[in-house]
Amino acid sequence: MGGDRSILVPWWSITKSCLAACVLVLVNEGRLDLDRRMTGRAFTLRQLLQHTSGLACYTEHPDYDRSNNADDEPWTHAALLSQSETTPALFAPGEGWSYSNTGYFLVRRLIEDAIGLDIECALKTLVLTPLGVERAFVAQTRDDLRKSALGDEDGFHPGWVAHGLLMGPPAEAALFMHGLFTGALLPPPLLSAMRERRAVDVELPDRPWRTAGYGLGLMMDIASPLGLCIGHSGQGPDSVAAAYHFPDLDPPLTVAAFAPTDDQGIAERAVLEEAARLR
Repeated sequence: MGGDRSILVPWWSITKSCLAACVLVLVNEGRLDLDRRMTGRAFTLRQLLQHTSGLACYTEHPDYDRSNNADDEPWTHAALLSQSETTPALFAPGEGWSYSNTGYFLVRRLIEDAIGLDIECALKTLVLTPLGVERAFVAQTRDDLRKSALGDEDGFHPGWVAHGLLMGPPAEAALFMHGLFTGALLPPPLLSAMRERRAVDVELPDRPWRTAGYGLGLMMDIASPLGLCIGHSGQGPDSVAAAYHFPDLDPPLTVAAFAPTDDQGIAERAVLEEAARLR
């Protein structure tokens, strides 16, 4: 949990775990419902969190790479909402699995509507501050990403990460993930719901995982060399992130790793190797 807290790195899709935790805090408070079909939609919040909604991912849209590479401004929330309503579903809700950043954009919107705060304030108020995470923030501008110790991300605008992109010290990513599983942020039934695993049939070339599964905002390997491994990986232009908790170790360990590369496997293998060294 140590490390230089002045170093900042983008957490990429580790942010999804934080969003899922925030949702579950609101579920516990009765402000959101996991299993009620969303207004005007065929899917539930649980299905959004587990990537079983059938929503296509906006990063797969044929115009995404062209707009991103041309240094256009990120698509507006209104445009993304419209796209989510008009793009054909990949499958009926609950009938398949497909990783969807669009789904987590809708999760962000639900959180903001439920609490009446922007996503940074919501995450800090409900998740990060209670877990002792003090320096993480949601990147808003290209200048924010230029603060990364891993490089300037080729001028990438964090607004292209429509669900919100947390940045912070590497140690705080581990602190967040460890506190989530060992602290009192969520009552046991909701923490169990978060860890309920759906097996995923995907190819993971050059990745260290032996099994693939997804909970609510969590990637899961039930047969890693260190037993159950739960957390999240992430990737953006020129850097990768991984933060994983190992509850079967005694004591349980959490490790985060970040690297200036496009290969997520490098960060994931570093997590496994460091956890093995520390156990």
